[in-house]
Amino acid sequence: MTGRNRLDLEPDTVERDLVKLVLTVVELLRQLMERQAVRRFDTGELTEEQEERIGLTLMLLEDRMGELRDRYGLRPEDLNLDLGPLGPLLPRN
Repeated sequence: MTGRNRLDLEPDTVERDLVKLVLTVVELLRQLMERQAVRRFDTGELTEEQEERIGLTLMLLEDRMGELRDRYGLRPEDLNLDLGPLGPLLPRN
C-alpha cells in the first residue's frame, strides 16, 4: 500500500482519515447506485420523472462529495483504497 492510501490514525490526522474512510464508503455506494440506475434506465422500467429525479440526486451527491473532498484536501483517487492482491476498492470509471 502506498502512503496516501493508508489510514495513519495519528492524533493530528484522525479527523481527515475518518472523513477519508467515510467518503470512500459513500463513493462506493454512489457508484453502485449509479450502475443500478443505468441498468434500470436501459431496461425502461423507470418513468421519465423517476429518471430525472435519480439523475439529479446522483449529480447532487457527486457535487457534495467534491465539496467534502476539497474541504479536507482529498482527491478522488485518495478514496480508492488498495486492497493488495484484490486490487483497488473502487472500480475505475
